[in-house]
Amino acid sequence: MEHRDSGQILAIQGLSKKFGDTVALDKVDFNLRAGEVHCLVGENGAGKSTLIKILAGAERPDAGSITAFGQTHSRLSPQQSLESGIATIYQDVELITSLTVADNIFLGREIRNSWGFIDANAQNRKTSELLRSMNVELNPHSPVESLSPAQQQSLQIVKALYLNASILIMDEPTASLGVEEVKAFLRLIKTLTTKSKAIIYISHFLSEIFEIGDRVTVLRDGKVSGTFNIAETTVAEVTRSMIGRDRSLFRVRDRVSKQEVVLQVRDLALRAQFSGISFDLHRGEILGFGGVVGCGRSAVMNVLFGAQKRTSGQIYWQGREIDVSSPAEAIAQGIAMIPEDRKTLGLFDMRSLLENVAIVRNEENALLHHSAETAATNMLVDRLHIVSAGWQQRIGSLSGGNQQKAILARWLLSKACLYIFDEPTKGVDIGAKEEIYNRMIELVKEGKSILMVSSDMPELISMSDRIVVMRNGRLVAQLEARGTSEHDLLNHFLGMGEG
Repeated sequence: MEHRDSGQILAIQGLSKKFGDTVALDKVDFNLRAGEVHCLVGENGAGKSTLIKILAGAERPDAGSITAFGQTHSRLSPQQSLESGIATIYQDVELITSLTVADNIFLGREIRNSWGFIDANAQNRKTSELLRSMNVELNPHSPVESLSPAQQQSLQIVKALYLNASILIMDEPTASLGVEEVKAFLRLIKTLTTKSKAIIYISHFLSEIFEIGDRVTVLRDGKVSGTFNIAETTVAEVTRSMIGRDRSLFRVRDRVSKQEVVLQVRDLALRAQFSGISFDLHRGEILGFGGVVGCGRSAVMNVLFGAQKRTSGQIYWQGREIDVSSPAEAIAQGIAMIPEDRKTLGLFDMRSLLENVAIVRNEENALLHHSAETAATNMLVDRLHIVSAGWQQRIGSLSGGNQQKAILARWLLSKACLYIFDEPTKGVDIGAKEEIYNRMIELVKEGKSILMVSSDMPELISMSDRIVVMRNGRLVAQLEARGTSEHDLLNHFLGMGEG
């Protein structure tokens, strides 16, 4: 990719940061050029979040310097970061959903008329100009709560451009987007680079990095383990730099599925979300659910876990019909769920790692056995390689991959026989994925069964025994995972080539 200007606009030198005894960053060097996409990758806990928080002014480094547009700082305040032209677009959208598109763009910097009142017409006109310049199709009058996740991410970028940002830091911006939405978002990023905007792009999706990146810097254990020109490197080399060894994008795993059917779903429906869903799940089977975001996969899982009440249909669990009216009822039946939105639905953010892991065990046992739960939690923390300062640490302060492993540990302490994994490795690094996959394989070898929703096609193909494809709230295909290609899956997802 050619750049209008290859001049360096940001240079980080010798940046270091410790939290207690934990070294988050160790003498990190990093630079950025105008008009480039410089990707930042690494396992959870490698130091990516700390680095971008320092650039955003949310954390103070212990040593090192930051030079932005010729001005050198030992640290940046949030105001200095903005004044330096740095804008951070986080994975969790930071917009006021009850306000309109235009109101969000101008929030805190409103256009006012001569009487001091907000000039809504001027703001709407300016918003339209900004949106047109970026080829973003949004209505300035639309409330943000009516926008899709992809539209909200695009709006965050437009807002940053209104603030005259020259450097945009994007943290996992496509984690919640579907296949077509990702394509549109990556086109928007390419548009930004033609305007000499520079982008620091953080993603666990290496395919995205190789599509839009110019350079990639790998962090491992708080240190830079390599910086590569995308055109001159490979996925294997970047992966090796991230985790210190090779790893295939596609796993090869033993198949342990038995003939015995443990779950039968017949004509399941949920008003306005899905209908006519029928499938069987066997003992020791991983049944994958694929399809574009919004096709109804997660809604099916919510009904099976009792989080939503079905409109019609039957659920047969271990040979008898059950009415799962609440998550508590599902847990009592031996059904566990690891939700997609772990922050909102899976975690007690302000509570400790111990409390989050032991809560289901405590629900099943009327009396608390503190020493027993501590021992069980410590065993799982070791087995799953959950990186923390100890079981007393607040779970909200752990990295995303370690939070996900903590939720998995919670259910491993339960007596569950059916595990529902909704996007099990979303926002999780390669090393943490490996741990989660290993536990899933252990579960099916023990005779447990798994329903797995995933938007990651290599994950669907390599981890599933069979794959159910949903589209527009209907089940449109059931495929044997072996022998299915990404191309085949995408055709089913999008309805291409079907008569």
